[in-house]
Amino acid sequence: MSQTEIPAGLADVPVTKTAISDIDGKNATLFYRGIPVQVLARESSFEETSWLLLKGDLPTQRELANFHFDLRSRRKVHYRLLEALKNFPESGHPMDALQASVAALGLFYPSRNVSDAAANWEASLRIIASMPTLVAAFARLRSGEMPIEPHPDLDHAANFYYMLFGKEPSASVRKVIDACLILHAEHHMNASTFTARVAGSSLANPYQVIAAAVGSLSGPLHGGANEEVLEQLKEIGSPDRVQAWLEQKRASNPSFKVMGLGHRVYKVKDPRATVLQDLAERVFAESTRPILYDVAVELEKACLPIYGPKGVFPNVDFYSGVVYSALKIPTDLFTPIFAIARVSGWLAHWFEQLQNNRIYRPDAPYIGKQNVTYTPLEKRP
Repeated sequence: MSQTEIPAGLADVPVTKTAISDIDGKNATLFYRGIPVQVLARESSFEETSWLLLKGDLPTQRELANFHFDLRSRRKVHYRLLEALKNFPESGHPMDALQASVAALGLFYPSRNVSDAAANWEASLRIIASMPTLVAAFARLRSGEMPIEPHPDLDHAANFYYMLFGKEPSASVRKVIDACLILHAEHHMNASTFTARVAGSSLANPYQVIAAAVGSLSGPLHGGANEEVLEQLKEIGSPDRVQAWLEQKRASNPSFKVMGLGHRVYKVKDPRATVLQDLAERVFAESTRPILYDVAVELEKACLPIYGPKGVFPNVDFYSGVVYSALKIPTDLFTPIFAIARVSGWLAHWFEQLQNNRIYRPDAPYIGKQNVTYTPLEKRP
């Protein structure tokens, strides 16, 4: 294969087969195990969706009840891990704290033999259950507050909110957080999922697999995009400034990219963005409608005639940050929440990778110098 035949970023290059999720970028569809994500966001729960991704089918009532119990009984983390979080710098980014603490989970709850199916399931339960605890604990500790213990009677979404703020969310807030987790739980062969599969193919333990995926997600071209979208909306400030802001940006840079617009797969509006926008409208109907949401809506309208013909439309990050901001969640926690959701998809791909595993070892045609003569150090200028 010549250099010119290698698609940048491996675009459209199959790397494996999967039965976990399917995307149709032209028709704006996303399916988890054959079920439309819109249906799951409306009718399901994060726990039920996680089971679906991990096991392949929707759970029975008993299976779901047991899954709830298994997760809730593993939410607490070892006190020495919380002590370690206390020593992390307050200025550190929560994604760095999450990556380090997920890897550290493997020190306290080791699971190194990935041929042991029972141990793999136990580690998966531990990781899914612990990640909200780790994120909320670091968020409070860096502000000088003590971590709040998990609430045994709340579901995954409500418990995270409770550990973060010390109060239970309203029904509508709980629903929008739960739906956000569902919408972010899985998305085919994205960068962090591919990272998880590559790490898993080496038979790394599950904690290291997820820590690697968290690191990949942290980049601004992946999970970090929702933070940049919010900063962009804050820079605009108000709906009446959208048009002037957009014109000024494009005048100084004709190839200017609006954060939150465009996707490697979707050539129409991201179906997750549509669902999230609908849920946000319901929450805002019960509270103050944030001005940044109106800025986002106006920006989408202004961009449509410019970027729409190029197949560039809002992705899920375009509205998720606005929703989290309206819930008073700090901006730098947006991507960790993404990770709390996506861990179920990562683990599902890890399990699938192990079924017929072969370590990833792609080729990279050499294009460098040839037959270079070694010059001794003393003779180099």
